[in-house]
Amino acid sequence: MSGHSKWATIKHKKGAADAKRGKLFTKLIKEITVAARVGGGADASNNARLRKAIADAKASQMPADTIKRAASRGAGDGDGANFDEIVYEGTGPGGTLFLVEAMTDNRNRTVSELRKIFDKNNGVLGSSGTANWAFDRRGVIVLDKASISEDDVMDKGIGAGADDYADAEDEWHLTTAPDQLMAVVERLEAAKVAVKSSSLAFLPKSKKQVTGRDAEVCINLAEAIDDNDDVQNVFADFELSDEELARLANS
Repeated sequence: MSGHSKWATIKHKKGAADAKRGKLFTKLIKEITVAARVGGGADASNNARLRKAIADAKASQMPADTIKRAASRGAGDGDGANFDEIVYEGTGPGGTLFLVEAMTDNRNRTVSELRKIFDKNNGVLGSSGTANWAFDRRGVIVLDKASISEDDVMDKGIGAGADDYADAEDEWHLTTAPDQLMAVVERLEAAKVAVKSSSLAFLPKSKKQVTGRDAEVCINLAEAIDDNDDVQNVFADFELSDEELARLANS
C-alpha cells in the first residue's frame, strides 16, 4: 500500500505492517526480476531501477542468494515466470478513485480477482482512463524528521534537485520528477542525508475527505487490494481526518 497518505497509517496502527513477510518478499522478488529484464541485465551499476530494487530488498533483510537469483531470472538465466506490469483503475465509495500497480504472469486471473475485490467493497474496477487523470506520477523520498531539520530539507533536499517538500507528521516527503528520483536520492546520500525510503508513486491532484462508513469501506477496499498477491502498490485519492484515523485505529 502506498505510504504517502494518512490513511496508510491505519495498517501500522492495526499492527498489520509486521505481518506477511513472505508476501513482501514476493513483491520485492517480482520487482527485482522485472527491473533486471527491462533494464537489460543483472548488472545493477548500469540499472537505476534494479539498484533501488536490490536496496529495498536488502533493507527488508532478504538473503543475498535470493536477490541474486531474482536478478538472474530477470536477465534470462534459468526458468521463471515472465511478469507483465499493469496499472488498473477503479472507483470506491463516495466517488473515490484508485490506481493499482500489479505484476502478473496471468492477466485474466488478476483482473478477475481485482474485480471481485472491488465488487465486495462497494467499488467498481473500471477501464483505462477511469482514475489515471486524477493523479500525477512523481518520485517520493521520505526523510525521518528526527534526522533532519526543515532548514536542511530546504537546503539539501531542494539543493539535490527535489521539486518540493511537505510536512507529513514525523516525516518529510520530498517530491521529484519521476526520471530524477534516483539521481536526487544519490545526491542526498552523498550529502550525508539519511533516506528512509524512496519510490515512484501516483499522487492525487486533489483529495476527497471521507467519513463514517465510507471511510471504513475505503480502508477495507485498499487493504483487500493490497493483500492480493499480484498487487505491488495501491494509490487512492481519499483522505481521513485525524479524528477518523483515531476512530478506525481503535475500532
